[in-house]
Amino acid sequence: MSDPIVILTEEPLGADDRLNIERLVDGADTRLVLLVPANTERHLVVDFLENLSMLDVAKAFHELTAHAPDPAAERAEAAETLAVSLDALEGLGGGVTGEVVEGGAVSGLVSKVKELGAAQAVVITRPHAVADTFHTDWANKAQDRLGLPVLHLYAGSGFIGDS
Repeated sequence: MSDPIVILTEEPLGADDRLNIERLVDGADTRLVLLVPANTERHLVVDFLENLSMLDVAKAFHELTAHAPDPAAERAEAAETLAVSLDALEGLGGGVTGEVVEGGAVSGLVSKVKELGAAQAVVITRPHAVADTFHTDWANKAQDRLGLPVLHLYAGSGFIGDS
């Protein structure tokens, strides 16, 4: 069995994501470990600028007036994302397991990679214009902390982020 691959996602994975991971595994019996953060630690200003950059003005201003997220609701959403994603990846490699990560998403990824001695890490997110442009996205942060390449994929596509 080859070294496990640790995957961090903020989005429910689907058929396109399965295809990307299937190509990465390439028929090996690699164990996949999926992590979904309970709290994505988004920042109001960054979200506002990101929505504006995507020309979604209504959403940008809606998030300015939105109330603080409910931790229980965030955890339930993360658990649902994990369940959908585990179903999407079922049968790949040497098996797929997963967990909801408490605390920081990047810290959870780094800890799990070190705990398992994983040789690869993958981050799957939707595009984040501001974070991706300034290399402050999860993949870049994890790569800096791990000292190994971190593959950054955009959810639902074959596009690779710049990490």
